[in-house]
Amino acid sequence: MARPPNPGPLSPLLLLLLPLLVPLPLGAADPLPTEGRLGNNCIQARRKCQVDPVCSAAYHHLNSCTSSISTPSATQELLVPEDCREAAQHLRNSSLMSCTCHRRMKNQVACLDIYWTVHLARSLDSDLCLKFAMLCTLNDKCDRLRKAYVEACSGSHCQRHTCLRQLRIFFERASEPHAQGLLLCPCAQADQGCGQRRRNTIAPSCALPSGAPNCLELQSLCVADPLCRSRLVDFQTHCHPLDILGTCATEQSRCLRAYMGMIGTAMTPNFVSNVNISVALSCTCRGSGNLQEECEQLEESFSYNPCLMEAIAVKMRFHSQLFSQDWADSTFSVMERQNKNPALTPQPGVPSLFLCTLTLILLLSLW
Repeated sequence: MARPPNPGPLSPLLLLLLPLLVPLPLGAADPLPTEGRLGNNCIQARRKCQVDPVCSAAYHHLNSCTSSISTPSATQELLVPEDCREAAQHLRNSSLMSCTCHRRMKNQVACLDIYWTVHLARSLDSDLCLKFAMLCTLNDKCDRLRKAYVEACSGSHCQRHTCLRQLRIFFERASEPHAQGLLLCPCAQADQGCGQRRRNTIAPSCALPSGAPNCLELQSLCVADPLCRSRLVDFQTHCHPLDILGTCATEQSRCLRAYMGMIGTAMTPNFVSNVNISVALSCTCRGSGNLQEECEQLEESFSYNPCLMEAIAVKMRFHSQLFSQDWADSTFSVMERQNKNPALTPQPGVPSLFLCTLTLILLLSLW
């Protein structure tokens, strides 16, 4: 009987993950599982793929992509060549996408080699922040404006005022669906790569002040600038909870626009981590003296604002629904309709079935 081909040395990452892949634990007395006992294991799925020329070519190409994808720095995008994205798309309906391996199976190393090659395709398909970045790249205006601020905000010696100006230009001139898609894309809580991409939308290493200045100092800088002062008033007007129940002064869409208007000013907010949707100013209230309460109110108008948090959460759910069935071609047409008509914005407490039906009706109306 012919021996299986040598899969080559394992990467350090694979060696670390090897003991963790135990989806179907067996008893100590169980024999080594055969391929037939594992259901859709990756070796079987690979054999099925080999008889399909399209699947086979896509798998081989994706396998070569693992070395050509670069890890992003703090202000860079994940660099994934377009041909690698296309290869991942060709594998979407393949049994490879759901294949598994077992810790004690025969040909375990070969199976894991296939598994992690296909894992790249699953990663490219599930990161909605990456999808919105791709959609921006496909739009000439969004792509041009985004490249301008990424260039201005990159590098260890970037000039903050230039970075902030380019950020303001992007959020002023890019279409609202594209800008909101990049900034308010939904991520799974465990997907820190997606969360990092969302935080890096506004290049935090350059756009935010160094250290942690007092929040009242940031407010003073903002008030001294006519543009920032007007945008702060706009934010305080449209994202203001009227009572302890969180009743908001105006529509969620107006609150989101006011929030995005603060980006690129002295009081630029951002997400505080890669794992949740909490936002905050880059400042502190330590050392505020007699103005401690005033400072905390200012800080909490961003970090503990129920109107803003709900507006962000609802927009992220809406973005997630748009991609739930991969209707990307119609995404921005629907988003533009929803942005123009606040009545179409999903509200808290609306049954999920109604939301899905509403999205479907909107999408079908475009065909």
